[in-house]
Amino acid sequence: METEVDKEILKSSGAELLPDGRRGLRIHGWEIETLRGTILTSLAVEEWEEKLRTSHLPEMVFGENALVLKHLGSNAKIHFNAFDALAGWKQEGLPPVEVPAAAQWKFRSKPSQQVILDYDYTFTTPYCGSEVTEKDKEAVETKANTKGEASLQWENCEDQIDLAALSLKEPILFYDEVVLYEDELADNGVSLLTVKVRVMPSSWFLLLRFWLRVDGVLMRLRETRMHYVFGKDETPTVLRENCWREATFQSLSAKGYPVDLAVYSDPSSISQRLPVIKQTTQKLKIPRKV
Repeated sequence: METEVDKEILKSSGAELLPDGRRGLRIHGWEIETLRGTILTSLAVEEWEEKLRTSHLPEMVFGENALVLKHLGSNAKIHFNAFDALAGWKQEGLPPVEVPAAAQWKFRSKPSQQVILDYDYTFTTPYCGSEVTEKDKEAVETKANTKGEASLQWENCEDQIDLAALSLKEPILFYDEVVLYEDELADNGVSLLTVKVRVMPSSWFLLLRFWLRVDGVLMRLRETRMHYVFGKDETPTVLRENCWREATFQSLSAKGYPVDLAVYSDPSSISQRLPVIKQTTQKLKIPRKV
């Protein structure tokens, strides 16, 4: 949900809302915008399946939804969208999570149909964003691969996102959350990919979150955080932290945690219970204008 901000606060922060009813703002050389649309039509589903070389897509794919952050001084752009996320899912190709036999019938489209789960029906993705550098009227685009590498070079670093600074009380100039895709796993859990953005007078911050819960079996949380501080460095630098967590219901039960599904409906409240299986920190130096 967007926030309504006093125009004087925007002005004093060096920010202005985007024109023509667009969602977002311009601030200190950045244009930050969220885009929203409906779920894919049946025709669009067929087109996506052909391009992705698959016959499976999540129940709800919001193909027009996106978050776009453009650095106006260099024409570098960081953006998040469902197609690239699903391309990451297809490329990673994880084996299917085993479903309890008592729940397998829910995956049948017809009562007589045999259940063959031979693909990753959870739509787990390693996606952590897409990058594009625009040159004149042309755009040379590169999508983040499963290692998070792209032509706009992310470099491993020891720096950390300053969570203390983010916890300071500042006016929220812009906030929004965009759903990229969602699947209820035939009423057997949830698979959800969202991206949130928050813009303050001092910085912008975003969280890309993939959340999976296969009821009674597995929970998986993959999060990407990005932070940019306005005017901090001569060379604009974005910090990115990736953290993957995962646990089975059985392992959590063995540790004495409750297995009530209501407890595990909100990933924010239980993330610390899930062991970290992968964690990286990288930085992106925004290039000069091309």
